[in-house]
Amino acid sequence: MNNGITQFITIFVSSLLLWLLLVGSLQPEEIIVGIIVSLLVSFLTIGRTSLFTALRLTPFFPFYLFYYLAIFFKALVFANLDMARRVISPSLPIQPGIIRINTSLESGLGKLLLANSITLTPGTLSVDIEDNQIVVHWIDCPENIEIDEATTRIAASFEKSIGKFLK
Repeated sequence: MNNGITQFITIFVSSLLLWLLLVGSLQPEEIIVGIIVSLLVSFLTIGRTSLFTALRLTPFFPFYLFYYLAIFFKALVFANLDMARRVISPSLPIQPGIIRINTSLESGLGKLLLANSITLTPGTLSVDIEDNQIVVHWIDCPENIEIDEATTRIAASFEKSIGKFLK
């Protein structure tokens, strides 16, 4: 499918769903106005949203997105429990450090989502994205850790699930 058409459809559907969520009604008038507004937004933004070209719109897209969210929330819970344990027991050692991790994600949107997933997980903070690497501040960075092991421990599960619906 043409990238322009894909972008148009993605923006239209996203806008319409957002409209329906915000109005909280399925009255015919609300749906018609939502369609008109969504079409207007889609026409005004066409060609300006190269970010959406990274989406892999397949029939399994919603499942892959849900899978990513499940992986993210699981990591979020475990990271929060780990940070709470460190706060409650200040004697637990921390060893902050800056490391680089690799990513095989090609799109800017994929790298952005991966970096934000890392940042939103307590104990890690994405500092910069340079080509196919993300610079990460890690609160408990083992000494002399190899880049491949750090990538596996911090980002592998996120990257695998993001890669299913983004390039």
